[in-house]
Amino acid sequence: MNTEELELLSDSKYRNYVAAIDKALKNFEYSSEWADLISALGKLNKVLQNNAKYQVVPKKLTIGKRLAQCLHPALPGGVHRKALETYEIIFKIIGPKRLAKDLFLYSSGLFPLLANAAMSVKPTLLSLYEIYYLPLGKTLKPGLQGLLTGILPGLEEGSEYYERTNMLLEKVAAAVDQSAFYSALWGSLLTSPAVRLPGITYVLAHLNRKLSMEDQLYIIGSDIELMKQ
Repeated sequence: MNTEELELLSDSKYRNYVAAIDKALKNFEYSSEWADLISALGKLNKVLQNNAKYQVVPKKLTIGKRLAQCLHPALPGGVHRKALETYEIIFKIIGPKRLAKDLFLYSSGLFPLLANAAMSVKPTLLSLYEIYYLPLGKTLKPGLQGLLTGILPGLEEGSEYYERTNMLLEKVAAAVDQSAFYSALWGSLLTSPAVRLPGITYVLAHLNRKLSMEDQLYIIGSDIELMKQ
């Protein structure tokens, strides 16, 4: 529990909020079917929305864990969509500074989703990245490799979301700076075989053949040792 949350505990309404979150989280423990998870997420969403004036979300570690569990690839798209609603509610409440601080907490569930998501889920997930992640700019850098590994599966030739994914990647590159972007991209390709084809496709599509390599050194990235691998 951080200092900000400790200070808020002097507010009786915030303490009631904490208790309501605890109660909502209990519903996940008793969920045995996917419909139960949708119901549990709905109750959690209601508590969050009713207390949106508080930018500090209590029990965020447990919430992050439960949301990640609800994005398990074995679960149906309906559960995924409901969980993404919860993410959006939280992101609206906490704002960009807190999201940047808790990036790993919320991203651990989101980043693996696109590769396994139903077609009905993909636009919602991409919207979360576009609306809430892009504005984080350079504060994305600590989680950049994970983000790229999460986005690249959408760069499938001929897919409905190819152009949108490509544009998102371009905007991420502009937000964090090209050299940092490509360093993270090569890191993704090295550690995640599943994204190598879309990753190389992206690099080749953005390599200007009219320019010398010296004029595009940012494509090599800033980690020369990584490139040697």
